[in-house]
Amino acid sequence: MNAGERRFFVLSGCSGGGKSTLLSELAERGYATVEEPGRRIVRQELGNGGAALPWRDPAAFARRAVALAQEDWQQAQAADGPVFFDRGLVDAAAALEHATGKPFLESMCSPRHFHHMMFLAQPWPELFGQDTERRHDFGEAVAEFERLVKAYRSLNYTVVPLPKAPVQTRADFVVSMTAV
Repeated sequence: MNAGERRFFVLSGCSGGGKSTLLSELAERGYATVEEPGRRIVRQELGNGGAALPWRDPAAFARRAVALAQEDWQQAQAADGPVFFDRGLVDAAAALEHATGKPFLESMCSPRHFHHMMFLAQPWPELFGQDTERRHDFGEAVAEFERLVKAYRSLNYTVVPLPKAPVQTRADFVVSMTAV
């Protein structure tokens, strides 16, 4: 078991399900956090006129997300205590599989780099919204959610649904479940 498997926790699930808000709350409480690779890539690509965008070139976007997720994991090794990731390598590998139709999950995600317990944001229409970085609709977000559930389960992660509750309650839940 590597150090990350014991103390690196993934927040994944439905786009627009409150993961980034939860991550911000955990950061405010003093926990180490890692922002979602996809959002960072979209901001960079929009800023420099790049094409590695999920709505323009999903495979290029997913490849960049895989590389960034791997970098994030390496950099997080230096952190003390638990580290919470807004998405991560499994999400990026699942996106690459979806974009290319080729298998990547097992080769990229074994051995496991994160704690066996991962937190899943469920589809929450009341929270979902489109913006400059999130252009897909709720139906596409739900389809992605279903792919992610399947991906995490195929890798034997314990999927823990996040409660549909205010962010402070969600953060309390995550902290209580990850006491390390």
